[in-house]
Amino acid sequence: MTTGWEPKTFYPYDDVLASSEATRGMTDIPLKETEDVFRIESLGLPWDIGVYVTEPADPARATRGPDGRKTGFLLLHGGSGDFKSMSTLAKLLAGKYGHKAMAMTFPGRHYLSDPKRDWPGDTISPDGSVRTPIWAEGEIITRDQYDVISDTSMRGRYGTRTLARAKPGSRFYDRMAAWPVAFEDGMIEACRRHFPVGDWAIFTNGHSTGGAFSAYITQRIPNVAGQAEVETAPIGFINDVKHDWSGAMGKIGTYDRVTSKPAPRFDPFNELYIRTWRDLARYAGPEALGREGPTALMRLPWLMEDVLDAWGRAKIRPNFKAEYIVTHNVRASLEAGARAAAARLGMDASATEALVKRYLNYCYYDMSPGAKPIPPILYINSKDSRDNSPEAYNEIILPMFAELSPAPKVRATQFGAGVHVYYKAEPNFPQGIAPAVANLFNEAIMNGFYY
Repeated sequence: MTTGWEPKTFYPYDDVLASSEATRGMTDIPLKETEDVFRIESLGLPWDIGVYVTEPADPARATRGPDGRKTGFLLLHGGSGDFKSMSTLAKLLAGKYGHKAMAMTFPGRHYLSDPKRDWPGDTISPDGSVRTPIWAEGEIITRDQYDVISDTSMRGRYGTRTLARAKPGSRFYDRMAAWPVAFEDGMIEACRRHFPVGDWAIFTNGHSTGGAFSAYITQRIPNVAGQAEVETAPIGFINDVKHDWSGAMGKIGTYDRVTSKPAPRFDPFNELYIRTWRDLARYAGPEALGREGPTALMRLPWLMEDVLDAWGRAKIRPNFKAEYIVTHNVRASLEAGARAAAARLGMDASATEALVKRYLNYCYYDMSPGAKPIPPILYINSKDSRDNSPEAYNEIILPMFAELSPAPKVRATQFGAGVHVYYKAEPNFPQGIAPAVANLFNEAIMNGFYY
């Protein structure tokens, strides 16, 4: 099936606003929402995977694409969140356009200890302990399993980072070595359960950090028809180059103190990053700059009050992160994690090398003969994005895709409104630009862009 439909390269503010208002004004489709927590085994360990499914309550209201299959979205949140971070987009896709949406929480972030799935307290406790993942119900990572580290090596981007460094031999260490495989296995099983082959066309979407995972999984699930992305990271090997380029161009404040060049990432696989109010501040600054210009610094106390207030609301989400090794193609750490998992399982040399290859391949598309072709990709970026710019796409990301053989169909568009957290309320946009995003995704699907 061929189509001539193409997204515009830029949608001005007024167009984004009109699209948003039109979407929000559509009649709501009654919804059914269901949580599914299921257990898998990966690398000899049990993992409880949580997904939240939003779909039309009446199956007859389910949308079908141009090929006759029902349409579903696999939604992955960003670095701080869980399935609840994707609720705005999920409800728009299902409640306005009839697409089934399944939001999957990264392994370890689904708060299994409470039915509301909200994390209690703060990420760093007064006694110095930190919040840690719950990879299987009833399993608690105790304080003796990790050291707490204060890291200032990337202060220009993050401020002082707090890390929980898992101790070799601990359950925490074993989990930190094995989670990449559980993530892949979890996505595959979730789609098997909710989007069976033959009946469904799947569109993957990963906000920010989640984008690297929604990218590689497109070739590992046969009925994924494409990526529908907004404010996302591309697959690891491309994102790594983008990171270096952005730093060199002054777009990202992660620099080597001596050379003033962008510092290569080296995140050990056994270090868990504990997020704080600083992670909201690093987005609030560029967003204020985009809206107000340099004069925004004149009201820094006000900005910080907003940041701290926002953190008070945000800390019920997981707010810890280990995924940098995949999103930034940190090959040495991926290999070390694979070898640690292989050693625990007593793998021989051949099986160990196969596991190392599996880990390293999470950062690349499969271009080998006979591999599933990379399906079409649509990227949407917001006006005041800290992480994504037209220059990065036009000078790095799109040219790198064009060098692949065969080169996939990839398009990038810019909205003249919005921020990195694209569902964040702004003046005139009570749901951020998410309604306009959902409209463009639906338009791309129904006009045959992915077929």
